[in-house]
Amino acid sequence: MKQYGQRMVADHTKSSKELLTIADKLGVKPATKMEAKHAALFEKLGRLKGQEFDTAYMKHMAEDHEMAVMLFKQQAKSGKDAGLRAFAEKTLPVIEEHLKMAKAMTGKGAGGKGTDGKE
Repeated sequence: MKQYGQRMVADHTKSSKELLTIADKLGVKPATKMEAKHAALFEKLGRLKGQEFDTAYMKHMAEDHEMAVMLFKQQAKSGKDAGLRAFAEKTLPVIEEHLKMAKAMTGKGAGGKGTDGKE
């Protein structure tokens, strides 16, 4: 679990920097605060401890990366901006790996074990 979290921080920090550079070139300003649903999840996860946190965190990682894979595939295939399309193409394999890892840890991947150690 800890290694997964560290991987998320490293990969997302790297991709966020690259995306911010693209956004700046396009004149797009990033959000300054989280959407309400993400803030609520942040608060909820902040109150959990131990196995309860691990289970909830990994559930959301699997769900969120499912959505991200879909969105990045769409952008890579038919995005109008060449820079964003290239970013999506380059980043998609990383997001797919995150999803694969999350599914394995929640027991939803092929042959993966859940956070409770059961298949």
